[in-house]
Amino acid sequence: MKTLRGALIGLTLTMGISTTASGASAIDNSAIGKPEFRAHKATYGLVYRLPKDATDVLDNRIYPVLRERLAKLGLVDEARTFNLQHVTVVHIHNADPTTPARMLTALPKVPPVLNLTLKSFYNTEASKGVGAPWWFDLGVVKSGQGYAEMMAFNTLATAALTPLRDGPLPRCTGPVYANMSEAAQELTRTVGVSGVNVIKDGKETASHNPHNTLVYSMTRYDARLQAAMQEVAKEMNAILSDGIETRFKDVSIVEIGFMGNVLREFYRISLEDGSAWDVTTGKTVVFGK
Repeated sequence: MKTLRGALIGLTLTMGISTTASGASAIDNSAIGKPEFRAHKATYGLVYRLPKDATDVLDNRIYPVLRERLAKLGLVDEARTFNLQHVTVVHIHNADPTTPARMLTALPKVPPVLNLTLKSFYNTEASKGVGAPWWFDLGVVKSGQGYAEMMAFNTLATAALTPLRDGPLPRCTGPVYANMSEAAQELTRTVGVSGVNVIKDGKETASHNPHNTLVYSMTRYDARLQAAMQEVAKEMNAILSDGIETRFKDVSIVEIGFMGNVLREFYRISLEDGSAWDVTTGKTVVFGK
């Protein structure tokens, strides 16, 4: 943890000047405040792909029942949405296809292997009362060394990667931005996305809420759907009452859809030994400057 925080302090000091000097001209915040969502061109992210022990539990015990419930509710597209199961670190929007490679270079450090528990299903709107998008999530237990390391790394990765954005994340604009809290709006303006940790007034914030998303939806989250999905959450929590104990051993740079679903993976970095590779070619790559 100390090494991560040391890297964060150094990164904050160096980037506080360089981001303004070299990156601000490429960041366009003009979409903020407009009634419509910003057009989505390409979103990239840093995520932990769920290990097989976790995906096996979800695939065998949760998804079959969940998809049946979604179909009964008429949420057919939601049941079919493609997604590589993951827990997000940070997302950035940039139409430049070289962004994943630039992210690989900009990332200064990764955390150690993270021992975590995935537990508690719940529903989340992009901002309260907005109606869409909304998600059905599985949380991460917020205690223990693994969780503390995860939160520290989120602060580091946010500082390192968000200067590479070309503007705010589209799903954080339009009606979602209008319904956000002041704190979330400030994050969207300053780092292009809400729900991340930053250094503010010399202190580390704790806005990040790590989770795995199982359902991505643009169907309006009306009273009928809210009530139905609350029952779905209760049912899933009864099935998986003890959660899933797991270990995150790597972190990946990926492409992401408008709603946050992972479409494909570019690079993977081991948390065990710091090795990195291109997942398409299998060739070794180097991360960090």
